[in-house]
Amino acid sequence: MASNSLKKRSQSAPPSQQRQMSKLSPDALAYVADFFKVLSEVSRLQIVCCLKTGPKNVTQIIEETGLGQANVSKHLKLLAQGGIVTRTQVGVSVYYEISNPFLFELCDLVCGSLLAQIEKKNQHIEELKFF
Repeated sequence: MASNSLKKRSQSAPPSQQRQMSKLSPDALAYVADFFKVLSEVSRLQIVCCLKTGPKNVTQIIEETGLGQANVSKHLKLLAQGGIVTRTQVGVSVYYEISNPFLFELCDLVCGSLLAQIEKKNQHIEELKFF
C-alpha cells in the first residue's frame, strides 16, 4: 500500500524533473541539502514570509516578525550566504529581498502537502472515534 502511494507521488513529477534529480551527483545533492538547511529554522522562515510583500530593512523586519535585532541580523546573514535573499544598500539603510520568487511557490507546495497530510490524519482520528 505504501509503495503504491510513493509510486504515485514520483509519477506526478514531470519526467524532465525526475531525470534531473536522478542524475545529480552527491556533491550537487549536497548543495540542495544546504539550501533546505537554510530554510529549516522557524525564525528564517518568518523572515522569508515577511519579505514576501517586498524588500524591507532590518527595522521593518524586526517590527513585522517580533524578533530581536541580533537574531534578525544573524538569520539575514545566513539567508544571504545561502542565496535566499539579496542585500541592497540605499543610503544608510540595507534592504533585503527574496532572490528568486520561486521560493514562494516551493513553500506553497510544501504547505499544501502538509495540509493534505494533516487533513488525512484528522480523518483517520475521526474514524477511530467510532470504535
